[in-house]
Amino acid sequence: MPPAHTALICVALPGLAISTEQGQLTGRGLEGVYRAGRRVLSRCQVRVAGREPLPVHARMTAADRALFVGTLRVSPDAGPDPDIVVERVRHADGTERITLHSAAPRPLRLPVEIALGTDLADLGAIASGRTGPELPASVHDCGLRWTCPSGNSAVTAHPPPTDALASAGLLRWEFELPPGGSAGVELRVRPDGAGPLRAAGRTSATTLLAPARAAGDHPGVQPLLHTCVEDLQALLLRDPSHPTDTHLAAGVPWRCGLAPAEALAAARMTLPLGTRLAVGTLRTLARTQTTGPGPRSGMIPGPRRDAGPHLPPSCTATEATLLFPTLLAEARRWGLPEKETEALLPAAENCLNWLRTTVGDDTYLNDPQPGGPQRCETQAHAHRAALLGAELLDAFGRPGGAELRHWAWSLRTAFQRDFWIDDLGGGRPAAARSPDGRLVPHLGAATAHLLDTGLLGGGEPAPGLLDKVQTEQLARLLGGPAMDSGWGLRGLGAKEAGFNPFGHRSGAVRTHETAVAVAGLIAAGYQKEATGLLRGAIAAAETFGHRLPEMYGGQQRTDGSAPLPHPAACRPAATAAAAGVLLLTTLAGIRPDAPAGTVTLRPAAGAPLGELVLTGLRVAGAPFSVRVGRLGLAMVEEAADGLQLGV
Repeated sequence: MPPAHTALICVALPGLAISTEQGQLTGRGLEGVYRAGRRVLSRCQVRVAGREPLPVHARMTAADRALFVGTLRVSPDAGPDPDIVVERVRHADGTERITLHSAAPRPLRLPVEIALGTDLADLGAIASGRTGPELPASVHDCGLRWTCPSGNSAVTAHPPPTDALASAGLLRWEFELPPGGSAGVELRVRPDGAGPLRAAGRTSATTLLAPARAAGDHPGVQPLLHTCVEDLQALLLRDPSHPTDTHLAAGVPWRCGLAPAEALAAARMTLPLGTRLAVGTLRTLARTQTTGPGPRSGMIPGPRRDAGPHLPPSCTATEATLLFPTLLAEARRWGLPEKETEALLPAAENCLNWLRTTVGDDTYLNDPQPGGPQRCETQAHAHRAALLGAELLDAFGRPGGAELRHWAWSLRTAFQRDFWIDDLGGGRPAAARSPDGRLVPHLGAATAHLLDTGLLGGGEPAPGLLDKVQTEQLARLLGGPAMDSGWGLRGLGAKEAGFNPFGHRSGAVRTHETAVAVAGLIAAGYQKEATGLLRGAIAAAETFGHRLPEMYGGQQRTDGSAPLPHPAACRPAATAAAAGVLLLTTLAGIRPDAPAGTVTLRPAAGAPLGELVLTGLRVAGAPFSVRVGRLGLAMVEEAADGLQLGV
């Protein structure tokens, strides 16, 4: 798999542009412009006066575009200083603007050549090293065209080139630049006959995600929230058969499609930005729900996922099915209208019916079904879905709420007994129970989900699976040096067998789980442990240019060190960008109950990042702003008319 961690990735799905800091597209590795997973341009090399510009600067200027600057010395008497600056602005939609700026004291006549090529390879072939040679080009409509049995691509140029050589894939111009003058070329790349790219996040009549902003004492909060919201917009996709319904792709470059569990988790973490993403995701997944007789009836389909060295792969269908009613219930609390909630209620009921049918007379939910282990995080997801689902059913006069609450109570009672491992250090929750009842004792980030209990009416968190003493011990473990790398929460404790700081589920820091842990620790009142993880994640975000990857190395932080990127991580990733939103909004402790017309604030004690002001959020369908002072006191500065502050 070609490394992606050093690439500059412009995203506006279904378009991508992947570049190195050199700026030139050479066709090596992942470099190129993509549309819907196919590389429509792999090579774009600029030469001025027969030479390539010397790269001096490269940076992302937005989620969907990057700037590259190079210099040249073309005047024979210019001395050591460059007198031509070549500026390139590359967009995810396949547009690139190349501009030459002259600082020469006299007019210049400059030949400019752009060498173009593509293999029209799909991303899967590129990832596995199965790409073919570049395709032959033909001259076409002020540019070049390539075609093969699986597709075609074309580049058009403005102004039209002076010369076009198909055999060399070359476009040429002659520019006259006066002293201080500029000239430029605009290239447009797209599949032959395709119209301009209409990215879901850029073409909505109204903004799908609220344009939230952050300010405060910590200099990292403003760029982090800005970048996270931009990345989320860039990852939006429309359901082709229902274009009004929008969801998030899992991540770039490897997972540009829908991953149900990740899409639901990300939509849940971004509820402070409004409920439109949540409802679009829920509608899209409701249409995929398994129906008819059989043990999978009511499930939201999803693939298996690696679970590390100690457990077999988990089933993301189980996680997605449990997240569905949770997201619907919490979206209603944040302001999803009753009519839209009720329309999705049958799908949520199907998920809850699957849960009760699958558990049957047992206490625990196996994952995967049948015969898989009983994972601690699966019980946490199921417990939360049962309690929030019961409240949702009661609100709409549907039966089944009492049965779900009774099962949740039985699960909570049994879990505190059966899943707790006593030891000299105070004990720990088991990662899982095998079908024969043996406990899997390793400590991992999945235990953070035990702290994520969900939001009930009146701004009250749902009860969790652990008792108070066990919760305190888990907080101590998550905030300890084995789990807290100094940059965030490790996927597996550093002292556990099989620990690998780059392991997907065996030691790398996963941004999503770090945010879940921070939010859960703050809600449970463990500010010290939450603050350590929070500050580590914010510091890591700064080193990654505030674009958090889905995971990064779990090595211990030391003075002067930096978190190590994971070469296979998606960046941007839906759950990572959404986690950045959760990290900041959880500091204000916003707990809305839109049906009751109230919002409760439970900010983090001690204001871990100093004063924080969040504006442009959405609660009950209206703009919402909150200020958290340096003493940890929160104040609403903007809210919907009639929304009352809860106690």
